[in-house]
Amino acid sequence: MMKYPKEYLDEIKLRLKVSQVVGKTVKLKRRGKEFVGLSPFTSEKTPSFTVSDEKGFYHCFSSGEHGNIFDFLMKTQSLKFGDAVRQLSSEAGMQPYRFTNFDVEKEKRFQVYKNIFKDFTDHHNRLIFEKDKTALEYLNKRGIKKDIISEFQIGYVPGNSDYYSNLSKKFNEKEILETGLFYKSEKNNRFVNRFYSRIIFPIKNITGDVVAFGGRTINNNKIAKYINSPETEFYKKGRIVFNLDKARLHSNKDQKVIVVEGYMDVISIYSAGIKNVVSNSGIALTESQINLIWKFFQNPTICLDGDKSGQKAALRIAESLLPHIKENNKLSFVTLVNGIDPDDYIKEKGKEGFEQLIKTNLSIVEFIWKMHLNELNKADPFAITKFEKKFKNLCQSIKDTTLKKHILESYLEKIRNLTPLQRFRKTKDNYNYKILYETKKIAVAREHLSKEEIKEYSILYIMYNYPNIISPRLEIFKDINFSSSSLNNLKTELLRLIDKGDFDKNNAVNFNKKYSNLINDINQNTVIKNIFLKKKENQQIELLNEILRELNEIKFSKKIDKLEQKLMDKFDEKSYTDLIELKKQINKE
Repeated sequence: MMKYPKEYLDEIKLRLKVSQVVGKTVKLKRRGKEFVGLSPFTSEKTPSFTVSDEKGFYHCFSSGEHGNIFDFLMKTQSLKFGDAVRQLSSEAGMQPYRFTNFDVEKEKRFQVYKNIFKDFTDHHNRLIFEKDKTALEYLNKRGIKKDIISEFQIGYVPGNSDYYSNLSKKFNEKEILETGLFYKSEKNNRFVNRFYSRIIFPIKNITGDVVAFGGRTINNNKIAKYINSPETEFYKKGRIVFNLDKARLHSNKDQKVIVVEGYMDVISIYSAGIKNVVSNSGIALTESQINLIWKFFQNPTICLDGDKSGQKAALRIAESLLPHIKENNKLSFVTLVNGIDPDDYIKEKGKEGFEQLIKTNLSIVEFIWKMHLNELNKADPFAITKFEKKFKNLCQSIKDTTLKKHILESYLEKIRNLTPLQRFRKTKDNYNYKILYETKKIAVAREHLSKEEIKEYSILYIMYNYPNIISPRLEIFKDINFSSSSLNNLKTELLRLIDKGDFDKNNAVNFNKKYSNLINDINQNTVIKNIFLKKKENQQIELLNEILRELNEIKFSKKIDKLEQKLMDKFDEKSYTDLIELKKQINKE
């Protein structure tokens, strides 16, 4: 690893004050010999961030972050040390430090490259105002004012442009052609401006250097509406994010950023006052691009065109980037409707309307589910099976193992409720019948008993101690199958004696002797006895019916769980049919 000489770094620090560098990101107020401001590393309301030009460092009391101007750029802009040095040396008016012959030559090429692009940008930006007003009129009609045109350095290349001759006076043919701005015509061997008859949008790298252009035609329907610069040594389409050089300056205040498809989308949204907006330049959002965005924003929101192609593109992006999400690297999506794009939407609804739209965003997990669910035939078990396999495969690709586990569980829970009937399970907040306060007490189980056994114990307690209530309802209890043979035997014998009409617990000596241990266990572990004693008979009957319904639900749930697990392992028609019938029954309850 090449090391910068201390003298070179010290010279940069002598030329640049800490407050000068930090002040571009943090609003500072002088306090004595130092400056204070809100921390760029934490969310705070009371300033705890201090800057000392005299001592040459900053210190953040809320986060413990401390360092010099190089440290500040590295931490706030996610730059490597070398990139921070090069950026600050440029700001200090110093020549970049040269290490080896290879580095020297590459730096020379990059400097020439940047100079050509700067020349090209400045010329065509002036041209849009000075000569051909066609482009200016077009932009004005689109709501793009002069100040935004200047800020983004938007230009126009007329159809008769011969700007190559201008550049050739300053740069050689090889240097110009390596930029991709021109190509040689096979017809006449002349150099053709790639962006002729187009508005041009400068594409900048993270440090604000123009490295490419996007071009949009405004009056020729026979050529492609949008084109980009070809890839070069210094421009890789899948590694550059349009407007990130500006948007990143707002990352300390807001961890959210909007990702749109086109340059005009960005500029329209930016013009409306929403600065944290970037574009993937019309290509599928790549892993490199999202990782670059994640350096500054934890939760980007994708907002593509509302037509079918736009939504399909959004889904492809979601599925391709799902493997890379992490606890602090999230991704969400906004769905536009009726085929409109973000540019149209913000012009119609304004800043507030667009901000409200962004609040409706779905997480990447929810978005993928929604998009696939919209296309699913829920009545087709084979379609559901294919659907399930799709989501299992998607989840397997997630690199964060803990996140993978929870997302998979979430999807499987959704899938298990996709059978023709809706979710059957009732929660405390979703019962379709009135829950009695007393039954909540019954649910407080002894540790060695399941919820099912608690209900069964309660029913057996009532049968044993209140046979008069059971007698008119014998048929109901005959069909109940308890969870153990001992409980079933006790139930059967009680029903037989009650049916004979001569059951009296105080006189049933042989019965009490045979079942003494089980009866004692029931009496000791059934909290219903104190509740039941205080009730009138009609209230006792109501409580018994409630217990029977709850027990029935538990047993149905067990059967359904078993069948659903069977279907998860291997699908078969009979199990599927049985599952549907069970859900029909419980929905009738």
